[in-house]
Formats: sequence, structure tokens, C-alpha cells
Amino acid sequence: MNETRKRKTVELRIRRRDKPTSRPYWQRFDVPVHAGANVVSVLMDLRERAITSDGQRVDPVAFEHNCMEEVCGACAMLINGRPQPACSALIEELETPIRLEPLPKFPVVRDLMVDRSRLLDNLKRVNAWIRIDGPWDNYEPAPRISPADWAANYLYSRCMSCGCCMAACPQFGDAFGNETPFVGPAPLAQVRLMNAHPSGQNDKVSRLHAIMAEGGLSDCGNAQNCVRVCPKEIPLTTAIGELGRQTTVQLVKDLFGAS
Repeated sequence: MNETRKRKTVELRIRRRDKPTSRPYWQRFDVPVHAGANVVSVLMDLRERAITSDGQRVDPVAFEHNCMEEVCGACAMLINGRPQPACSALIEELETPIRLEPLPKFPVVRDLMVDRSRLLDNLKRVNAWIRIDGPWDNYEPAPRISPADWAANYLYSRCMSCGCCMAACPQFGDAFGNETPFVGPAPLAQVRLMNAHPSGQNDKVSRLHAIMAEGGLSDCGNAQNCVRVCPKEIPLTTAIGELGRQTTVQLVKDLFGAS
């Protein structure tokens, strides 16, 4: 079978924006693809021959990618209306024409590139990390974790901060791109993960207080869109339910001055 017969042509409809302040517009491309190609590989091919379906040569489409293994989350975008990583979106599994748009709820930098700083800022806001400096760093022996707890925690450790859950969440921003105080499902799930860590429990109270404040856990509307679109199948709604119990206990402790 020769090279020509191995390839087919698919139609891409890409929502583009030249800069953050410019108006978005659509362009259509007919791109030849190999069997087994994903959206990222097609966009990479398009960079070499950025010619629209009507024969107009245009600037290459700007987008982000890195690992090509659904690990880094950099290539997440809206594909046929669904937020997902472009590296694991196979062309043969998508309906055509394929519509590509930047991930919603995040400021557009250019074309399919968005600024995820808000996600990182919200992770900071809820203290979603483990401090290694403190009196607990001299444990001897190291704290042990049961196999059951390890397996449960591993589910949440797979988060790659792609932003898909935030893009699908109706409480995280609105349809017009306006920001809301809600931290979003990904940071909440990381609070659950860090609170379960033996060393992370030392900052558990500060994390719970962070999500008990404005824009925290109570802002979740339980739409469950997040768990439907998560590419790593993280049980986000389970984490939110567990945090609901933790914050309730913490509230009682705060009321009665218990430690």
C-alpha cells in the first residue's frame, strides 16, 4: 500500500484568536492524516502547511503539547464540545468535521493556548502541597500507609492539572468568561489527597479553613460535570463528599475550641 492510500483527509474547524484582546474567528482546514493519528499530531502536521480549505495561507495554529502520553495536561482543549487532552483524542474516534476550541473558563493567549494561572493560584490558595520542613521530618521510622489508603490516595495523585474539570464546571466562571470565587474541583481533590498524607495532616486544619471560606466547598453545585470529563477518571465527587464531612467536623471543633 503506497503512502497516498494510507492517508485520508479530515476537516478541522478551529476557533482562532490572534491575541487575547482580539475577536475570535473560525478557520477551516482539510488535513491528510495517517491511521492512528491523534489531534496533536494533526496540528503538528498543520504547522508545516497552514493552508485553509479555500487555499489561503495563514499563520500556523498556536497550541500547547508536551508529553504525548496524557500525563502533563498541556494539550487540553475543547474537542467537539468536550474538554479533553488532544494527545489521547484519536482522529478515527471523533465525529467529523472536528471542532477545536480553546479550553473555556481560562483566558486565551492565542488560538488554542490558554493561561492556566488561575488553576495554579487556586492550588496555592488551598495549600495543596506537603511541607517537608518541620518537626515531623525526623520521623523514625517513617509513617506507614496501609495498602488500602495507598490505593485510594493514588487515584487522586493522577491529577495532571489539565483544567478539563474546571472547564466543565458551571460554578467555575460563567459562559461569558467572567471569573467566580469558586476554587474548582481539581484543587478540592488535592486538598483531600494532601489531608490524607501522614505529613500533610500537619496542615490539614489550614486547608480545611481555606475551603470553608468564600469560593470554597460550599460553592460546589454538585453538577458532577467534573467527574464525567476527567481524563484520569479521578473520583472528584467522592473527594468533595469526603471534604464535606471533614469540614463539618472542623466546624464543630472551631465552635467548641477543640484542637
